Amino acid sequence: MNNTEPVEIDDYRLELENRIRNLLWTVSGDYGLDMKPDVSLFLRSKAIALYDGIKQGALARYYDKDMLGLYLVKKIFMEAGENELTFVAQLCIEEAIGEKVCEERPGIRSMQRQCFEDILDQEFEKMPSHADLAGRLKVNVLRRRLSEGEYHTEQKMQPFMELVQEAGSTKDTMELIRIIDRLYNSLIDPKFERNHGTLEQVLAVTLEDLTEFSWEDYLSEEMYEEALETYVDKLTTNVAGLENAAVTEEMEEKRERRRKVTVVTPEMQEKAHTYVELNYGITYLTEAEEKRMNYLMCRDIHSDCSLYFTEGILKNPVKRNYQYEYAKRLKNKNIWLYHDKHRIVKQNISELTETLRKSLVLRSESQSVFSDRGRVVPSRLWRVGRSKEARIFEQELKGDSADFVVDVLIDASGSQMSRQGEVAIQAYIISEALSNVEIPHRVMSFCTFWDYTILHRFRKYDDPRSENENIFNYVTSSNNRDGLAIRTAGYDLLQREEEKKIMIILSDGRPYDVIVNRPNAKNPQPYRGKVAVTDTGMEVRRLRNLDVSVLGVFAGEEKDLDTEKKIFGKDFAYIRDITKFSRIVGKYLTKQLEIDE
Repeated sequence: MNNTEPVEIDDYRLELENRIRNLLWTVSGDYGLDMKPDVSLFLRSKAIALYDGIKQGALARYYDKDMLGLYLVKKIFMEAGENELTFVAQLCIEEAIGEKVCEERPGIRSMQRQCFEDILDQEFEKMPSHADLAGRLKVNVLRRRLSEGEYHTEQKMQPFMELVQEAGSTKDTMELIRIIDRLYNSLIDPKFERNHGTLEQVLAVTLEDLTEFSWEDYLSEEMYEEALETYVDKLTTNVAGLENAAVTEEMEEKRERRRKVTVVTPEMQEKAHTYVELNYGITYLTEAEEKRMNYLMCRDIHSDCSLYFTEGILKNPVKRNYQYEYAKRLKNKNIWLYHDKHRIVKQNISELTETLRKSLVLRSESQSVFSDRGRVVPSRLWRVGRSKEARIFEQELKGDSADFVVDVLIDASGSQMSRQGEVAIQAYIISEALSNVEIPHRVMSFCTFWDYTILHRFRKYDDPRSENENIFNYVTSSNNRDGLAIRTAGYDLLQREEEKKIMIILSDGRPYDVIVNRPNAKNPQPYRGKVAVTDTGMEVRRLRNLDVSVLGVFAGEEKDLDTEKKIFGKDFAYIRDITKFSRIVGKYLTKQLEIDE
């Protein structure tokens, strides 16, 4: 097989992963070293893929990967560009270990040469323009390595080339870090030290500073168990390579477009399920119940999706990992905001409770009617034999105030992060008021993580009021597949015996779930724009046709109001001011609690 010939990786992915791991373990000498081989590099060339594994092993052997990774994270924390810093580190690391590993294992040299040639060949058209020093530096570094040290370059490039060459003589990790830092500051951002800090200031960043920062944003679509640690691993893996990741991603996207069906093995599905469990808590359904719900709900546009039902990582964690601590911090922030707005919240609860109570009193009032059965009315006995409809009896028709059930469904996607505390408070106000008037209700949030739509249940329909506190466990992350969440919540609501069913949905009017080659995922069709809005609106209308009253409470930005109107029609509330929350929601609920015509 030609080195540059693309490889169809899915059929023997495990074999390719094992080959790369064996190279890494052999070179590093550490058979306990863990890594996630990037088999997608085989799409580019065999040499690139295998040399990538060799370099990761060599980096672990000659240098302290953890120390290097921590420096990279701290530099990015101090506002260095992730892509640019990775690029600079890749050049320096190749210079630092490339020759060492070849001298120790001469058989690697031919693979190394082929790797460099394939990179130059594949990335030539993607190389930055002549004005971009970074792109020209990479070309010069690779050509110099291919010509065994001989090279010719312009005078402007010479200082950068000398810095890269200096990396080849580094004896320890700190020396290598200093070279990378100098190259970044001179090539990428000459004003970095003045605007952000020296290397010493970068290294002085504490772990407390880092763990307070939300690294999930930098992890993009990747799975994370402990965000900071995973981001460090991601960076140290990326800097070990030399190839342009964008070219690899483009090839992978082309391959996915050619393949109509993505086959996910049971082992891959099990691994994804385990990761979801680690990040969102243990599911409260049995395996059989979960399969049944997936079979019933995940159809049509959602056919490649999965559902996951949980009471949250804080209630049912697998272990106390980073995500557990992160959720605990966000819960404390929600509670802090609640205490900060305590007076307003209490007033809203009181007003909404009173509004609901008045409506229920009216509904529960008895009404006396004349009938052909019941208690005899003496004053009407004269009608016997004189009227066809004598109706000499009086019957009392008792009102029913307990024939209602409510579902509160909250959008918990990452786009709600800036409003997280306010949304939690809104849900809490509704739940407290419904508890005060003893209307059964359930509160759940939803988000989509990989192909799993996570339904986080804070309280069940008939739980006591004390369970309302769980709403402050509300945490936002990832995407949102609103249509699937509404369909699933509606299914349970329709099983209830109460005659009047109400669903209140707190969302930002932006259904969005786009999956790009997530590992171990089924990769459903992108869920966004018109497709997502139409699907969400259709699920709302379907519930209304089944006599469920659906209210949308808009918790988003004004520019998304038109989308919210398309989804919910006239039954939606836009609440700009929390002080008016009870009045607006109360008006809608009162309308639903009116005596049926």
